[in-house]
Amino acid sequence: MNADLERVIALQRIDSAAHDAQRRLAEEPERLKAFDARVEAARVAVAGAKERLAENQTARRSIEKDLAVHQGRLSKFRDQLMSVKTNVEYQAMQKEIEFAQHEVKAYEDKILEGMLEADDLTAAVKRAETESAAEQKAVETERKAYAADLAGVGEALERLTAERAEVVSSLSPQVLSTFELVSRRRNGVAVAEARDGICTICHVRMRPQVFNTVRRNEEILQCDSCQRILFFVPVAVVVAP
Repeated sequence: MNADLERVIALQRIDSAAHDAQRRLAEEPERLKAFDARVEAARVAVAGAKERLAENQTARRSIEKDLAVHQGRLSKFRDQLMSVKTNVEYQAMQKEIEFAQHEVKAYEDKILEGMLEADDLTAAVKRAETESAAEQKAVETERKAYAADLAGVGEALERLTAERAEVVSSLSPQVLSTFELVSRRRNGVAVAEARDGICTICHVRMRPQVFNTVRRNEEILQCDSCQRILFFVPVAVVVAP
């Protein structure tokens, strides 16, 4: 294989790996935000569950106050019943007592419903707290793994930078200039494999004589369509035992 062609293939491999490493490093702020968002969502879930429980308790206290008022009225009516003089007064007082008893029963039912709901809300708070603790632990574990991964990416990028400098120093200036120009114009991809007479990146078919020349890997040839430097990977021959 042509030495410069071999070097630009290596350079492309290095640049692609470096681009991937740089992309992963650039994603760090968003990844960290995502970690924070998960913890915050769990915290909000706990706060929401506690707020609903507090609202239930406040509502029950209000109902208990109303119940006390109606129980007082019922007690008052019962006391007054002992002092009525006429049958009409007695019947009227009985109606007041029945109404007050109905009201007391209604408030007692509301309190019972609130207590049952409070049991469910208390359980919901405990679930939310358990899930929040589990999520915080999971996020912390993922944060540490991500930090270790980023450290490895940073080290890899340093190695790639050193490798690139070595390859660049051995390339002929003209080939390097061509590589850099195409790389800038083609989103960092300046080299393409030619397979079955087609550029595997732009998918344009090349002229047969051009493909035949590319197959030999003896010179720097560019795709007529995308201008990427072309190379050919020979098919391995499997020898029967």
